[in-house]
Amino acid sequence: MPQILGKDIGSTGYGLMGLTWRAKPCSQEQAFEAMRTALKTGCNMWNGGEFYGPKEYNSLVLLEQYFEKYPEDADKVIICIKGGLNAEGTHADGSPAGTRRSLDNCIAQLNGRKKLDLFEFGRRDQSVDQKETFSVVEEEYVKTGKLGGISLSEVRAETIHEAVKYTKVHAVEVELSLFSTDVLENGVAEACAMYNIPLVAYSPIGRGMLTGQFKSVDDIPQDSILKSWPRFQPGNFEINLQLVKQVEEMAKKKGCTPAQLAVNWTKALSRRPGMPIIIPIPGATTAARVEENAKDVDLSDEDMAEIDATLAKFTTAGARYPDYVPVNT
Repeated sequence: MPQILGKDIGSTGYGLMGLTWRAKPCSQEQAFEAMRTALKTGCNMWNGGEFYGPKEYNSLVLLEQYFEKYPEDADKVIICIKGGLNAEGTHADGSPAGTRRSLDNCIAQLNGRKKLDLFEFGRRDQSVDQKETFSVVEEEYVKTGKLGGISLSEVRAETIHEAVKYTKVHAVEVELSLFSTDVLENGVAEACAMYNIPLVAYSPIGRGMLTGQFKSVDDIPQDSILKSWPRFQPGNFEINLQLVKQVEEMAKKKGCTPAQLAVNWTKALSRRPGMPIIIPIPGATTAARVEENAKDVDLSDEDMAEIDATLAKFTTAGARYPDYVPVNT
């Protein structure tokens, strides 16, 4: 079982983004039920964001209210929070002032209910030397006990190699799914393995695509940001649906759901030589979906080889993000 900050972490984590960052968030009662279910099923690494929703109701507000109701759960989970944007929320800000503003805000929003375990800049600020940024975090927050440690988000391999010179990196969060395998070839997974850093795989079910819930572009909710994202555009969507159908067929043979196949594929990659421990963090807004995503499915070497063969014949259509979103920072 992997450890982060000395605490045992379940093989699957839990992404909080969908609980607050949408036009009409689910009820808090429903969110709390999903969160409690995540903990009950062993998904005790929770990943949220300072900018996952408005400041009045983001991940931190939700967590503060959850731990007010269930204070006994605070020591059972590791929370990792993305922040580090400028005050307007338009771009990464790794300056000393920006770093302090974001961390102070995150800590204040938790209101003492729970220590901030891990903090990561949502994207690397290319205009600020990492040494300058991390010295502030280390000296003023980690060493003073305000923060457990630092993780990285949406970074390229070079950023990891540089960051470890200045700080202990406890996790690296990057996108990894059957649709998005870049980190397996671009040196990111290799760098994580080199430094024994867990790779935290966000969007392991392809932003819902790999659940099979979207059969056509008309199935995407009108208020969803996915409506404008490349992989969900007409033309691209239909191509990507071909992989979904193949995943559905493999899952049926395996006796599991497509989402379970997708999530467990990321975990099974950890068995391969030169790979780090990989912890997927699927998001879910219902207890039933949390339970589905948390189920362990044993994928044999033969199963993995079949998936390899499928992926070798398929090229995902469309970029991971719209052009205005920084990636591989």
